[in-house]
Amino acid sequence: MTGIVGRVRGALRGGPARVDPDRLITRLDAVRDFLTVVDGHLPDERLVPAHTLVERAGTRLALSRDHTLVALAGATGSGKSSLFNALARLDLSPVGVRRPTTGVAHACVWGQLDGATRLLDWVGVLPRHRFIRESALDGDDESGLHGLVLLDLPDFDSVQRTHRLEVDRLLGLVDQVVWVVDPQKYADRLVHTAYLREFHRHRDVTLVVLNQADRLPAAELPRVLDDLRRLLDADGLTGVPLLATTAVDPDGTTALRTALEDTVAERQAALRRLSGDIDTVVERLADLVGPEPAGTGPDDAATRGLTGALAGVAGVPAVTAAVEQAYRHRAAGATGWPVVRGWRRLRPDPLRRLHLPGPDAAGEKDPDEPAQSLLAATSVPDPTAAQRSALGLAVRAVADRAGAGLPAPWPAAVTSAARSRLGDVPDALDRAVAGTDLGVPQRPVWWRLVGGLQWLVTLTALAGLAWLVLGYALRALGLPELENPMVGEVPLPTLLLLGGLLAGLLLALVTRPVVRWAARRARVRAEKRLAASVAGVGEEYVLVPAREVLAAYAGAREALRTATRTT
Repeated sequence: MTGIVGRVRGALRGGPARVDPDRLITRLDAVRDFLTVVDGHLPDERLVPAHTLVERAGTRLALSRDHTLVALAGATGSGKSSLFNALARLDLSPVGVRRPTTGVAHACVWGQLDGATRLLDWVGVLPRHRFIRESALDGDDESGLHGLVLLDLPDFDSVQRTHRLEVDRLLGLVDQVVWVVDPQKYADRLVHTAYLREFHRHRDVTLVVLNQADRLPAAELPRVLDDLRRLLDADGLTGVPLLATTAVDPDGTTALRTALEDTVAERQAALRRLSGDIDTVVERLADLVGPEPAGTGPDDAATRGLTGALAGVAGVPAVTAAVEQAYRHRAAGATGWPVVRGWRRLRPDPLRRLHLPGPDAAGEKDPDEPAQSLLAATSVPDPTAAQRSALGLAVRAVADRAGAGLPAPWPAAVTSAARSRLGDVPDALDRAVAGTDLGVPQRPVWWRLVGGLQWLVTLTALAGLAWLVLGYALRALGLPELENPMVGEVPLPTLLLLGGLLAGLLLALVTRPVVRWAARRARVRAEKRLAASVAGVGEEYVLVPAREVLAAYAGAREALRTATRTT
């Protein structure tokens, strides 16, 4: 027996490396961070395994680290219940000819049961199916297995579906799995495709035993073990320990018992199982991240296109045209001939028609404009169907540029985020336009100077007119005529009248092109300010949500990189 133990431990020596608990927790936290940053961006069905892992791992690490949970799993007739009883050296699990025999999991605990109670509650083994392997008669014979919690699982190929569901549930919770196969069905396709092959990421906590080896002739046993090893290698389980056992011979479980003693002594099975679970989850999530994103958002061309489309929806062309018209209107009212200024005031101000008073350079409101909240709606024309369509295309272009090069389904997430707040954009644009200082002055200095000159020449003309009227009145009344001073051949009153009228006309003609030029500058200035306001709306309602998805992608990529096992 000593020779067998030495050979088994020699074969197991140089096995899997130890798992650092701190590194495992770091990887687990990275998976949790991944789930946090991708929440709301990726389909929930792709994240179910990761959520399950985080919940299961957190619970397992909080439970007893002094116990190792090992399951015997096998098909009908593989003799795992007999092997379970042989390891316990007691008849604990029912064995019979009628199949399936084991319908629920049975547990045997080596050592005190108290420490394993919470662990068995977690895996769902009923109290009546729990047994303790502790007897004074054993002395130290069982001390090597103290801390082992051995489960005898139902048959995974049972005709009863509930048995298989129970097996699948428990296989996701245990620390180590001992797969029990028999000489007749060791090559069964179900055990390899549905189970063994799925455990290729858990080679460190997987052990395969060929049970009922006593049924094979001594010369056939090595050939069967070699064939089983070939199948295991094809399943991706290269290096997994393969042992031959028999429950009818007291020495037939020595190799398996030795392997279990080493597993219990290492206290690494739970950590290795969780490490393998993380590997599996990371492998399934790997296609969700790819190369590092080229940038942090859409390019300048797409951004300019978005700003232009938003400007169209916001009615910026109509507002800037109104700014130019309002400048001309107000300039004409301030610099025009005083006689016709009153007539101009009867015409409505173009900006006021849009409920856009336009603050002056000092930031003060037009005193003639009633106070109103910037939240009040403007009268800017509603966008046309073509403008709405252009905005949709611009948002699509922004999302396509921002999500270029990202693996699926991230581009769709970027598009969804970019469009998520489009319903709020019209009101936001209206507030932005209403709150923009359009830079339309009320009375700049040069308007006042020209206006003063207009009043001066007008008063001059009125003085000449009054002088002439007074002279005509004196003559009509037969009173002595006034002696009008002469300027050359022209009487001074006539010169004042005609000169004032002509000077006012010339001043208006000279001022008109200046007003047109200044109005165009006011329009360009207003267009730039409105573009900045509209760009701010695009930034807040379209670009920021898109960049948040890109930031989530970068965070997910970094988290998954941290969660990847490094050797």
